[in-house]
Amino acid sequence: MGNFQSFALRKKKTARFRLTKPNRGSRKGDFIISSVTKKINPENPEPDIIRDAADVIRKGGAVLFPTKCLYGLGADALNPDAVDRIFEIKQRPRGKPILVLIHRKKELELLVKGVPPAASRIMDKFWPGGVTIVFEAKNTLPENLTAGTGKIGVRMAGHPAAFALAQAVNGPVTGTSANLAGQPGCSQADELDMQVGERLDLILDAGLLRGGAGSTIIDVTYCFPKILRDGAVPAKNILSLF
Repeated sequence: MGNFQSFALRKKKTARFRLTKPNRGSRKGDFIISSVTKKINPENPEPDIIRDAADVIRKGGAVLFPTKCLYGLGADALNPDAVDRIFEIKQRPRGKPILVLIHRKKELELLVKGVPPAASRIMDKFWPGGVTIVFEAKNTLPENLTAGTGKIGVRMAGHPAAFALAQAVNGPVTGTSANLAGQPGCSQADELDMQVGERLDLILDAGLLRGGAGSTIIDVTYCFPKILRDGAVPAKNILSLF
């Protein structure tokens, strides 16, 4: 199930997206940056800004938003055209699924065929937070979201702004990291690769994030849960539940 495993990061220089003029377009080199940028309080996100971002997502747009460690790219996970935009923005291989964020467990009913006991134990201990759980996906999900794997990775948002955004959208939101495929994610909005930034509809700038590893990914579709990627929560801490 390597489709859910991250590619090795390649170190190379990339053009960076500088947020010099929030809420207005700006020019850098040969690029015109037209994304709207809004500063957001990372601990107490402003409701009007969250409403604006949710409206963009519901209309099929793409939004940069903060998570605990890195910035993510948010779009309507149930809209195949919006999911396509995320693939295009990231230049992501079509064989790699995109994980989604939710704000309450009830939303799993939209996404997964069932919740195994192992998943319930993990959720009770580590959600909301840095664990993505891979379930058997419902057949009704967009095929591009699951990349034809029949599985879907889900995480309950832990960052206040990410949680508020998922809540305002009132549906699953894509939660893939904001970077070109194979490149490192960014912990500051102004580190965003310009090729990503220029194609977004809205940027929520919460300043410097914690950085570090992304979420730990665990697949509960096996008889015994399988770690696909070690990350923010040490794998040993999760496996100690079993």
